[in-house]
Parts: sequence; structure tokens; C-alpha cells
Amino acid sequence: MSLTAGIVGLPNVGKSTLFNAITKKNILAANYPFATIDPNVGMVTVPDKRLEVLENMYIPENTIPTTFEFTDIAGLVKGASIGEGLGNRFLSHIREVDAICEVVRCFEDENITHVEGTIDPIRDIEIINVELILSDLEIVENRINRIEKKAKTTKEKDVVLEYELLVRIKESLSKNIPARFLEYTQDELLVIKPFNLITMKPFIYVANIKESEISYKENKYVEIVREYAKKEGAEVVVLCAKIESELSELPDDEKEIFLNELGIDQSGLDKLINATYHLLGLATYFTAGEKEVRAWTFRRGMKAPECAGIIHSDFQRGFIKAEIMSYDDLIACGSEKNVKESGKMRLEGKEYIMQDGDICHFRFNV
Repeated sequence: MSLTAGIVGLPNVGKSTLFNAITKKNILAANYPFATIDPNVGMVTVPDKRLEVLENMYIPENTIPTTFEFTDIAGLVKGASIGEGLGNRFLSHIREVDAICEVVRCFEDENITHVEGTIDPIRDIEIINVELILSDLEIVENRINRIEKKAKTTKEKDVVLEYELLVRIKESLSKNIPARFLEYTQDELLVIKPFNLITMKPFIYVANIKESEISYKENKYVEIVREYAKKEGAEVVVLCAKIESELSELPDDEKEIFLNELGIDQSGLDKLINATYHLLGLATYFTAGEKEVRAWTFRRGMKAPECAGIIHSDFQRGFIKAEIMSYDDLIACGSEKNVKESGKMRLEGKEYIMQDGDICHFRFNV
């Protein structure tokens, strides 16, 4: 599945350094606004210890983790919605992602200039939020102007529904309330989806701290961001982009030693990747055998044929049954053979809703 999380933030908050660490790509990371002009897209693997366990159990020729995309988007400045900085070019790139990771500067460093002159994470967050709201407001107002006359003179239910929905969203945006905070019916969600409103997208706040404050309990700015995010029901991931960049250059064994020296059990990047993965409502199922052990991404709530189609469209088209065992049952039983003998291997049909950790063999006929 092709899903993308966009990394956004004001200039010089650590976005490009973070992106370098995530994708291990050497893109331009410079101490001035707009060092990153075009969006940079990189595939990241989703950390999953279950895959390593399956690899040791099956000893396959290949092991393939599940992945999704991170996009680094050029720094936003105040006034972007009216063309300041990279303006609408930046905003159009945000519209293309599925979720937003907003990097917030939570460190002081006189050698790294702040575009606003001082360190104030809430001000920075609200600068971005206002620009995103204004951009969505323009789209909503333009559409309202186009359909208002017809909505008021016609009895077409679809037109009336769209108009009333857009008016409600406009009222919300005008009060600086993002569109995602409203409640919608399924029909309304279908209507609003094509507009691809930025403020409908789920958010994670990434608090970027400096190396000396890796024990983030001592960081006053992080706590301020946490309080702000709590009101929105948003998650906060705390990391040091500089440390993550250093970690990304190390082999796995040295990385573990470095983490132990820092007194942490998981890198900030792994936390961010997992948090983003779950924010998008994603889960993982596996296929396992001597030739290949592989993790596959699916949206929670998908049925077995849809998940089979992620591997190949023929699997969905000719779906018959799915032979499934859970990862937990496999570990408890010790082998696939023992799972079958214990009666815990299941045959599931077209209505089966896939679960995270399912290990599958799809039966199909085309």
C-alpha cells in the first residue's frame, strides 16, 4: 500500500536532519530557509521484532519488511497561504500526504537561527496551523461560491448535502478550528474526501530536543508541546534529530550499544515510525515459508480478499480461502506443524477481517 507521512515545520527546526536519519539519504540540510526546495520522498521500513523471529524460525532465502513513505517538505513561514516563502507550492505538497508529522523546535542554540527570532514551540505550531487553516478555507469558500446558488434553488440532495457540509466546515475554519475536529457521517466523509483538506489529516507532533537533553523530562518546551497536543488528542514523539542522524550511520550492533549508553531502549525514529504507522490505522500481516518471510501493510478493518489483493490483484479476484494462524499461536506452539496439530490453523473466508500479526497463505483460482 502506498501511504505517505509528510514531515513539516518552520525552517531550521531539524526537519531535513530528521529526514536524513529516517531514509539514510544525504539530502541538503542547511542552516537557512528553503534549503529543501522540492519534496524529498523516501521509503522507510517499519521496525517489527516479529519479522526477525519468523526469519530465525523459517530460515528463508529472503526477508522483506513492510514499508511506507516519508516526505520531507520545504519549511513553511508565516504568510505561506498568501504566497510568502514557497507559498502554495509547499501547501500543495502537504495535500498529497496521508498524515502530518510536525517537527517543533524544543531546543535553544544561538548558532542555529530561528526564523521568528526566539524559541516558542506553541507560537511555531500555531503559525503552521493558521496557514493550513487559511489554505483550506480558501478551497472551501471557492467551492461554496460555485454551488451556493444551485444548492438554494435545487432539490438535489447531493448538492444540498455538500453545500451544508462546506458551510459547517467554513464556520469551523473561520474560528481557527481544524476540519478534523468536526464529526461527520459516512456520506459526509465521502463528499469531503476529494477536497483533500490539509486540516482533515491526522497529526503527530515531533519535539526535537538537543543532545544534552536526551532525558526529555528536563525540557520545559517538550512539556508545553505535550499539554498543547493533549487538548487535540494528538501524540507527541520526543527525539534528538542530531542523535538520530548519528544512529542511522551505525550498524545494528553498534546502534544498540549507543542506545544503551544513552540510557534509552528504542530510538526516537523507531518510535516515530511506529507512531505514524498506527496513526494511519495500519497493521501488519505476514507470509512465511522457506523462500520468503515478508511483512505486508494493510488498513485495519480490511477483509481477507482485500489483503490478498495487496500481494497481487489475481489473489483478490480469485480468492477462495485464507489459511491463517496468529503470530502468538505460532510462538506458543513453537512451529507451524505444531499449530496445525493443535487445531489452531484456521481456514477463513471472504468476510474475515484481518488481524495484526496474522500469518497467511491465500488460496485462489483465476
